[in-house]
Amino acid sequence: MPKQKTHKGMKKRFKVTGSGKAKHRSAFRGHKLQSKSAKRKRQLRQDGIVTGKEAKNIVEALRPCL
Repeated sequence: MPKQKTHKGMKKRFKVTGSGKAKHRSAFRGHKLQSKSAKRKRQLRQDGIVTGKEAKNIVEALRPCL
């Protein structure tokens, strides 16, 4: 039986927390930050949490490296 492999694209974009939730970096944080307000940039600093069915799929794809 072949081993299950970690999805390398997801490994770069998501991290699994201690409680098993999938964490991701907020979008719209890479460039053109002059046009965004200070409040918006401050809120984008926080990592987002993936919920629902997508979170389960992400955790399964990252399973071997956990």
